[in-house]
Amino acid sequence: MVGDSDAVVVRRIVELPDHFDQLLGEAAAEGFDAMSVLQDEWHDGSNRFERPGEILALATIQDEIAGIGGITPDFVDSSWLRMRRFYVRPAYRRRGVGRQIALYVLEHVKPFNRQIALYADGPEAEAFWPKLGFCLTERENTTHIFRRDT
Repeated sequence: MVGDSDAVVVRRIVELPDHFDQLLGEAAAEGFDAMSVLQDEWHDGSNRFERPGEILALATIQDEIAGIGGITPDFVDSSWLRMRRFYVRPAYRRRGVGRQIALYVLEHVKPFNRQIALYADGPEAEAFWPKLGFCLTERENTTHIFRRDT
């Protein structure tokens, strides 16, 4: 049984967190570039998740970084939103971290009532998103879409 000390805490962030290098190193070791792209875009100012509707969320467990993820306007169709830069550290997988980040982000964008797209990188991610209501699609640069029921 998971105790309160193992509770996932998700919050909006407006700066990359201290110890971001943990996410960066672990993602790179797994062959994922999402964290290096996040860091590069943050530092050059091209994407800081601060435009209307955007959010970047950080999950922690016992004050340790567990995962991160956000949403921005979609680059294929700007009337859509796109889940971006999701990564959960290997030690925190299968503990509800990714789910809590995704639900937090989806709740944030609920008032916008827009279609949501994402690109799942790898079999674990491809299996994860349908559990949250995302469906496979053949859409360009997209593996899954989510149409919020109103």
